[in-house]
Amino acid sequence: MKREMASRKIHLQCPIASNNASYLSKVIFWTFLIACLPSCSGKNEDEDYEDLILNKTWVLTPKVYESDVTLILNNLLEGYDNKLRPDIGVKPTIIGTDMYINSIGPVNAINMEYTIDIFFAQTWYDRRLKFNSTMKVLRLNSNMVGKIWIPDTFFRNSKKADAHWITTPNRMLRIWNDGRILYTLRLTIDAECQLQLHNFPMDEHSCPLAFSSYGYPKDEIIYQWARYHSIIFGEPRFWRLYQFAFLGLRNTTDTVRTTSGEYVVMSVYFDLSRRMGYFTIQTYIPCTLTVVLSWVSFWINKDAVPARTSLGITTVLTMTTLSTIARKSLPKVSYVTAMDLFVSVCFIFVFAALIEYGTLHYFVSNRKPSKDKDKKKKNRAPTVDIRPGSSAVQMNNASHLQERDEEYGYECLDGKDCTSFFCCFDECSTGAWRQGRLHIRVTKVDSYARIFFPTAFGLFNLVYWVGYLYL
Repeated sequence: MKREMASRKIHLQCPIASNNASYLSKVIFWTFLIACLPSCSGKNEDEDYEDLILNKTWVLTPKVYESDVTLILNNLLEGYDNKLRPDIGVKPTIIGTDMYINSIGPVNAINMEYTIDIFFAQTWYDRRLKFNSTMKVLRLNSNMVGKIWIPDTFFRNSKKADAHWITTPNRMLRIWNDGRILYTLRLTIDAECQLQLHNFPMDEHSCPLAFSSYGYPKDEIIYQWARYHSIIFGEPRFWRLYQFAFLGLRNTTDTVRTTSGEYVVMSVYFDLSRRMGYFTIQTYIPCTLTVVLSWVSFWINKDAVPARTSLGITTVLTMTTLSTIARKSLPKVSYVTAMDLFVSVCFIFVFAALIEYGTLHYFVSNRKPSKDKDKKKKNRAPTVDIRPGSSAVQMNNASHLQERDEEYGYECLDGKDCTSFFCCFDECSTGAWRQGRLHIRVTKVDSYARIFFPTAFGLFNLVYWVGYLYL
């Protein structure tokens, strides 16, 4: 009986304990669920928003993974030998060239060179660099240039060439999926230009820029212009030509034979014409005015020795200075240029004006009365006329010759007779004067020079400018 009562007590207590445990677990579960509900809902909203953004980005610009490009480059360079040209031993590599002329100038006539700034582009095919991908072209920087084969192009007439390296090397490389390669770089080149200065400063020149392969002959590399208009130039008004005007350009393709083989040489010729403005102001006008200034002495009295002498010497020295200055802008060439001819003729005119007065002064000042004239003077009365155009005036028992015209007042020169070209008094025109000789009166040399010098200088200028500008 007691055992039955005890077992009943145990059965009554166990359901109560089990009910309490299940109730407690339910309370804890709902409490935890309520606490976690806001955070879980926030995560779901964020994930939905991120999925929306990713979906929008995928629709606008398809994402290309960097690992794909890296994998393509690694596959291309695996086993690639950049020391060997494409298609070696099979056929020549054809290099298509393009050129963009950024600027030309200045042109240095003394060193016979000019400066040019260009963007130089080369295109060729390399089958070893073909790849299969959704990307049609790989746009790479200069770091990839040293890992593939590049043509050994050099400029044949360059004295100095500089590549631009700021802020990074100005080089570009592009590889298409069919193996086509484009390689461009920017260069500043000091190229040689043999100037022909016979017509300076009215000269025109064709300055070349020639390039070819340094080591590959014609059967290895062939250069071609990429297209018909393969040379493009910028706005010429921003170029630094200064003294020159740009007329145009032309390109040629030649083959040069050397001891190491035949090489394909590509050349671009820039046609330049010199502007005369600077030299007209600095040389031609001053020389012309100096020559005209030397003619002023023909209107100055021949007895004004200091005035005419100083004017002649000054003009000669001025022409010497102008000729020296004009030569500074030219190389030391052995032939005569157009400017040298003009300056030399101007110097001759100025020097001849000085010599003209020296000759006049010599013949006029170094005269002595003839013996026959002295005898006539002794036998004649003081008031008797000596020759037509003169009159005798008696003052203090002495007669003085008053000349109406200076040309009749000079005697023959000492040691000279009437057979000379110059005769200075009337008796020489008869008797001993030889028929057919030129009869020039020394006193009228200035009058002759006033007409001869301007006429001769005008004729020279007419022939000079017509000959150099139009012939």
